[in-house]
Amino acid sequence: MDLIIFDLDGTLINSEAIILGAQYETFRRCGRVHPGREAGLGIVGLTLDIALAQLAGLDAPDDALTQTYREVFGAMRLQAQSDASLDEPLFPGVAETLAQLKAVPGLKLGIATGKSRKGAEFIVERHGWQGLFDTIQSADDAPSKPHPGMILNAMAETGVTAARTAMVGDSSFDIEMAVAAGAVPVAVSWGFQPVESLVALGARHRLSTIMELPTTLGLAKATAA
Repeated sequence: MDLIIFDLDGTLINSEAIILGAQYETFRRCGRVHPGREAGLGIVGLTLDIALAQLAGLDAPDDALTQTYREVFGAMRLQAQSDASLDEPLFPGVAETLAQLKAVPGLKLGIATGKSRKGAEFIVERHGWQGLFDTIQSADDAPSKPHPGMILNAMAETGVTAARTAMVGDSSFDIEMAVAAGAVPVAVSWGFQPVESLVALGARHRLSTIMELPTTLGLAKATAA
């Protein structure tokens, strides 16, 4: 592999508490009944307006719903500074594995997320990842997953072919996006959707921990060098 692209929510960071909390409060304020945890996590990865519309059972995005969520989520981000329950921590082994991969000569790293660019940049700064990723693709840069646009943009920016690109994610949207782009789909087992369903959609590899990634992609010798 020459390029490894990572999803954020449910793959690198555990944002379940703040995302579900913001969803429940948004639906309460908008007079809607939230359909529950499984449904709430099942739309994570889609661009926000599309995700909320799908969660609410709407045929098209609702501006009031989207704006309310942005306000609620922003307030919770501020609250997270003093409330650890709303933090967005890294999953175990993420920091070490990213550092290990960054040391591989010629290997490029990327992000493809349903977050806005502002949201992606917040996470990069929050975890001290400045300079770690060679390409960052967000909801502001391409159509919502599972459209392949984010991966196609990342490959164009880095000059890497699809056959040499891997997409690591926890959702059906990540796997379908990778398949559509011709990249190698890698499913994680600790995220927001069942890994078995991701394998059924075409994931070529499945990870029990992120520390397995270098070996899975044949980079173990390079990382040990």
